[in-house]
Amino acid sequence: MEAKKNLLTYAGLKALEEEMHDLKVVRRKEVAGKIKEAREQGDLSENAEYDAAKDEQRDIEARIEEIEKILKNAEVVVEDEVDLDKINVGCTVQLFDEEFDEEIEYQIVGSTEANSLMGKISNESPVGKALIGASVGQEVEVETQMGISKYRVLGIQRS
Repeated sequence: MEAKKNLLTYAGLKALEEEMHDLKVVRRKEVAGKIKEAREQGDLSENAEYDAAKDEQRDIEARIEEIEKILKNAEVVVEDEVDLDKINVGCTVQLFDEEFDEEIEYQIVGSTEANSLMGKISNESPVGKALIGASVGQEVEVETQMGISKYRVLGIQRS
């Protein structure tokens, strides 16, 4: 079975690469130093600093492994090639939320980059799925847990 492709914008790819570099170069050294210090304190069986440093080391290695899997299956969306006639991954869209009578803006990204607090929604989320392929002026209905939400597409631009 082929692994699922992870859609990433160029900015998302760079952010993951920078995080990976930081984890491998900076954080690993910091934790190794903490472990060394804790070992020098003697008895490891009752050494909370040692246990905490080993936990931190395990978390760092798990995150490195996670990022490596994401990057291995990454497909970068070339934002300059994004068709601005229809919404797709890599677009920033301006919408009119009919329920709340307000304009909102979302950037459509792959699921690994999604962060609703920063206005980045996944192409796999209910709203993202409904918006993909829509064009300016089109009304889109999204079925959510709260019921049906209606949005009107006001604009599409490159992120």
